[in-house]
Amino acid sequence: MSVSFGERLQRAHDAYGPLCVGIDPHEHLLAQWGMDATAASARDFGLRVIEAAAGRVGVVKPQVAFFERYGAAGFAALEDVLRAGREAGLLVIADAKRGDIGSTMDGYAAAWLTSGAPLEADALTVTPYVGVEALEGTLHQALRAGKGVFVLAATSNPEARELQRADVDDDTVAALVVDQVTAFNAATTGEGRWGSVGVVIGATVDLVAAGLGLRTEDPVAPILAPGFGAQGAQPRDLRVRFGARAGAVLASESRSILSAGADGLAARIDERSALYREATDD
Repeated sequence: MSVSFGERLQRAHDAYGPLCVGIDPHEHLLAQWGMDATAASARDFGLRVIEAAAGRVGVVKPQVAFFERYGAAGFAALEDVLRAGREAGLLVIADAKRGDIGSTMDGYAAAWLTSGAPLEADALTVTPYVGVEALEGTLHQALRAGKGVFVLAATSNPEARELQRADVDDDTVAALVVDQVTAFNAATTGEGRWGSVGVVIGATVDLVAAGLGLRTEDPVAPILAPGFGAQGAQPRDLRVRFGARAGAVLASESRSILSAGADGLAARIDERSALYREATDD
């Protein structure tokens, strides 16, 4: 039986700590690195991040939008980056935020979560606002393939607050998403193990205001937490913000690391990773 994504993620987290390095070849970062805004530059940028991250962290997260903007050439560049990351022994989360119903969602799952597919990743971010239950085909497909899924629950952008904090049966929409992911993991994952389905919760989100009292029972739903670094949250905040669930958080940083440039990238990753280890070892 193949090892689940949840188990692989738990091992990577134990070995390297919580830092997840974002791969965001944003136009201003390409310029800062002395590159033009082209698919070829995005590919080179991504491969350099992979090279620096390998052996320093366990997880990287390419932002699909910054490759997709270049059309077919951008997707070809992304394919190379995804493949290079996996071949380097990194767990690769494709940050694509797909969300649809029926056979359309099955098509997205096949594209990103099928072994040998051109866009194969270890995990995919998805949006649940067609209903978490509508994603169950994708969740089961991920489990069969040894892959993972991260479901958006509470994001830090102010436009999300009204929708994600809306009341549903004395709960918030964000809490409902977390509860449904937790229930799915409970039905498919053994005790003491991390589930292969996680949630996305912004590191700058007020969890109380969002109605999220993160539970501590098994199985663990790993938390992908963007918002560390340039967006304001710092390694020392990890335990304060996520409490008993801090040990299952992937702290995603992009600009704060990528702004170091190609030559300073490895040192910046080491520096930030050490801070997270210090924060979680207390």
